[in-house]
Amino acid sequence: MAMLNPLSSAVRLVNSDSNCSGTVEIFHSGQWGTVCDDRWDFSDAQVVCQQLGCGRAVSAKLSAHFGEGSGPIWLDDVQCLGNESSITDCVHQGLGSHNCGHHEDAGVICEGIYNPLSSAVRLVNSDSNCSGRVEIFHSGQWGTVCDDSWGLSDAQVVCQQLGCGRAVSATQSAHFGEGSGPIWLDNVQCLGNESSITDCVHQGLGSHNCGHHEDAGVICEGKCNPLSSAVRLVNSDSNCSGRVEIFHSGQWGTVCDDRWGLNDAQVVCQQLGCGRAVSATQSAHFGEGSGPIWLDNVQCLGNESSITDCVHQGLGSHNCGHHEDAGVICEVRLVNSDSNCSGRVEIFHSGQWGTVCDDRWGLSDAQVVCQQLDCGRAVSATQSAHFGEGSGPIWLDDVQCLGNESSITDCVHQGLGSHNCGHHEDAGVICEGKLRLVNSDSNCSGRVEIFQYGHWGTVCDDSWGLSDAQVVCQQLGCGRAVSAKLSAHFGEGSGPIWLDDVQCLGNESSITDCVHQGLGSHNCGHNEDAGVICEGKCIILF
Repeated sequence: MAMLNPLSSAVRLVNSDSNCSGTVEIFHSGQWGTVCDDRWDFSDAQVVCQQLGCGRAVSAKLSAHFGEGSGPIWLDDVQCLGNESSITDCVHQGLGSHNCGHHEDAGVICEGIYNPLSSAVRLVNSDSNCSGRVEIFHSGQWGTVCDDSWGLSDAQVVCQQLGCGRAVSATQSAHFGEGSGPIWLDNVQCLGNESSITDCVHQGLGSHNCGHHEDAGVICEGKCNPLSSAVRLVNSDSNCSGRVEIFHSGQWGTVCDDRWGLNDAQVVCQQLGCGRAVSATQSAHFGEGSGPIWLDNVQCLGNESSITDCVHQGLGSHNCGHHEDAGVICEVRLVNSDSNCSGRVEIFHSGQWGTVCDDRWGLSDAQVVCQQLDCGRAVSATQSAHFGEGSGPIWLDDVQCLGNESSITDCVHQGLGSHNCGHHEDAGVICEGKLRLVNSDSNCSGRVEIFQYGHWGTVCDDSWGLSDAQVVCQQLGCGRAVSAKLSAHFGEGSGPIWLDDVQCLGNESSITDCVHQGLGSHNCGHNEDAGVICEGKCIILF
């Protein structure tokens, strides 16, 4: 499935009495900002108008024609061909890189006018533009939607309306907090193909029998910056090193190594939760890729949230061959485990992967590794080569972390390469990861919950059996499954129900690899939350 460009929904036209003309603003890093008019022309305006569903461009306006904006100036020297799907896909200087003032704010006038309520929907009280409490604008006021009859078809219309991809959950009971003001809609019943939530069957604007404790919300697939997850490292034995590939227009493609350096690699490593970059490899170090070359002449500062936020030639614009494919090696990896979030700890230094000695190794040290790898909390700091003996150098010994360091090498230690250990003392970690068991006095039994799109949610017990439980137990390092529990045996959860009709063979590496209805697709209530009891290797949290 093609990944959504978040900025496709995070573009607006302001300072005009029409939704299809005004100063161009884009949303990035939590702020709306403007576009500089250097090189701004009709092709650029055309992309904005198409992106907003406003038809053809009539005029590209310069010199703050619609008034000066405020805040950041996000784009400068924009050069579109006119067929890009988003203004940020065009060639530009890089998000936030400019030499302009707001007297140069760019604007557009588009041909079309569309239903104002189609744009007057927002999601609030979340850290994502694509999840939150649903609010619509009517009669000069923002108001909420009641959760009576609220379901996935209704959420789907909101998500599509906002350019946020598929709906993965229709939340109820003020999951994103209680709103205030009017409750505009109640008993919404959408087919799922309507262009606006107000086009669905409902009681009538302002007609309801609800309180704000029933405010409806949604979680959509296209969260914040989907390209942040549409980056991968391939052709390596580690998730934290390899050839860099990004997903765009339905295809994985590579990055050219022209100007490729450590700052660029740093952005990729941080984006993937792999800690700091230690090497930016060139000349197809991890083998030649195939398909498109999406980026060239990448120039990152090192603090961008996504590789596509850096200065580059424009998606698909390059003068390279795959013999120039770029790669990265990040500082930390976990190996010799069937989970990305557990294994023997290895760090990369002086061109070699090496291990960490278990002298003084404890939960605070493991916590730093788990956080560094975006694997949640540490649940165990393993010793005595629990995940097998490594080879090569032993880089760290007597590690003493407080638990809040950003990298394991920032903790107190003996010095890189200084140790009195053997590989039978190699340290490891088990992190919470994207799966947990809760509401039990054991880490190896409880209600099954998985983490998706920024939210923990449950699994429905339809078709839930021992093969499914087996995958969960193995995934958590808890041995064999003893029992697959139904009917909220470990209590009812809250929030999304992420999986339903799970059907595992029992040898999958993750519960999400099993056959299921699709993330967020279900016909269940929390009274059907699934659980497991595993045999053991239970880890007690102190």
